Amino acid sequence: MIERENPARTDELVGTVDVTDPAGVDAAVGGARSAQRAWAATDLGERCAAVRAGADRIAAELDDLAVLMARETGKVLPDCRGELGFAVTVLRWSADRAEELLVDEVVDDEAGRLLVRRRPYGVVAAVTPWNAPVILAVLKLGPALVSGNAVVVKPSPLAPFAISRVVELLGVGLPDGVVQTVHGDAETATALVGHPGVDRVAFTGGERAGRAIAALAGQALTPTLMELGGNDAALLLDDADLDPEAMDRLVMATFATSGQVCMAVKRLLVPRRRHDEVVDAYRAAAERVLRLGDPLHAGATVGPVVTSASAARVRGMVEAAVNRGAEAFVLGSMDPDTDPSRGYYLRPTLVLGATDADALVNEEQFGPAVPLLAYDSLDEGVARANAGELGLAASVWSADEEHAFAVAARLDAGFTFVNTHNRTGMALRAPFGGVKRSGWGREYGDEGVLEHTQPCVVHAPGAFRAGGAGLGASAYPG
Repeated sequence: MIERENPARTDELVGTVDVTDPAGVDAAVGGARSAQRAWAATDLGERCAAVRAGADRIAAELDDLAVLMARETGKVLPDCRGELGFAVTVLRWSADRAEELLVDEVVDDEAGRLLVRRRPYGVVAAVTPWNAPVILAVLKLGPALVSGNAVVVKPSPLAPFAISRVVELLGVGLPDGVVQTVHGDAETATALVGHPGVDRVAFTGGERAGRAIAALAGQALTPTLMELGGNDAALLLDDADLDPEAMDRLVMATFATSGQVCMAVKRLLVPRRRHDEVVDAYRAAAERVLRLGDPLHAGATVGPVVTSASAARVRGMVEAAVNRGAEAFVLGSMDPDTDPSRGYYLRPTLVLGATDADALVNEEQFGPAVPLLAYDSLDEGVARANAGELGLAASVWSADEEHAFAVAARLDAGFTFVNTHNRTGMALRAPFGGVKRSGWGREYGDEGVLEHTQPCVVHAPGAFRAGGAGLGASAYPG
C-alpha cells in the first residue's frame, strides 16, 4: 500500500492507494487490449465527443481536484487550478485537432491512387511524474484516446490521487478498459513497460528512470516517446529589458513549483557588464513575487519541495557551491502563518560566484536554487548555455526580437523561449520536447497528436492501373 503524506504538513496523511502487483498489471493490459479494437473502430467524431465530455466532467470538479493536488504535491493552489484548467483545454484541443488531422488522405492522379490513413498503435503505457501529475498524463491521454488507442496510466506514487480521479472521469464515457490506472513504483512500472501487450510507451521523468524505461521497451522493440530532464539556461543578452514585469516573469519561470519543473530556468547567464544590475533587478522581483508558504494559504506563490530527499539534495548542492567560494542569497518572503518545520520547505535561493564545475551549475537541481553566471562574449554565453548533455529548453532575453531569434538558432534546445520561459511561453500549437539526452518525440502541437498514430499506406501505382504504361525504368523512384 502507498501512503502519501502532505509535503507541507508531513504529519498529515493525504491518503492511501493499493499497489498494483504484476498480476494486476497483466489484467489491466489485457482489459485494455480487449477494449481497444472496438474503440479504434468507433467513429472518429464519436471518440472526440467522448473525450470532450470527459473534459467537461473534469472541469466540473476542478476546485476539489486542485485542493487534492495541492495536498499531495505541495504545489500552491493557484498553480494546481491552472494545471487542471489547462488539462481540460488540452483534452478539448486534442479532440478538435484530431478531427482535422486523423482523416484519411487520398490522392488519385496520373501517378496512381494513394491512401494514407492514421492507425492507432493499440495499448499505450503512460508513465508519468508527480510534479505536474495531471497535465503530463493528459498530454498522453488526449492524443492517444482520440487516435483510437487504449491507455494504461502509471502515475508517480508521490501524486497518485488527482490523476486517478481524472482517469475515472474520462473513463465514464468510454468503453470499459479503454483507460485505466495502475499504481506502484519501479516494480509496477517494469511490469507495465515490459508487458508484451503494450504497443507504445510514453514517459515523462528523469534520466535515471528514463534509461530503465527505454531499456525495457527496447528489449521488446516497443516504440517510445521520452520527455526527460533539462538544465535550462536563460541567456540574457546585452540589451535585455530588466523592467519589473519582465523580471517578475523571469523569477517565476525559475521558482514556480519550487523549481521542480523540467523546463524551469536552471541557470541564469548574464553579460558581465550587467551582472550587478541584473542581480539587483532579480532580487527586487523576488521580493515582489515569491512568498513561501503552505500551498492552501492565500498569497503563497511557492510551496515546499516534494520529499525530504529532494530538500537534502538541493541544500547540499548550494552548500557545496558556497564551500567552493560562492555566495547564496535567500529570496522573497515567508508566509507568517506557515510553520516551516512541519514540511519540506526550502527558501528560494540565488547563488552568485558558482563555477561551471559546481553540481548546481552542471546538473539539473530540480529545486528552488539557481546560479547566476557572468559571461564576457556572446559566443561564450552560447557555448556555456549549450554545455552538458541535456537540451530540453532554453530562453533568450533581448529587446531586439530578430537578434533573439538568431541567437536562439544557435542553442541546443528542443524549445527556446524568447523574453519568457517556462509555462508562460508554452502554446498548444508549438511542439515541445528535447534534443540530446533530454528525450525524443514531441507533445503539444499537431506533432503531439500524431505521435500516437502510425501512417499506413495503400498504393495503386498509375503504371498498373487500367490504361497504365506497365513496368518501365520510369516506374522506379529516384
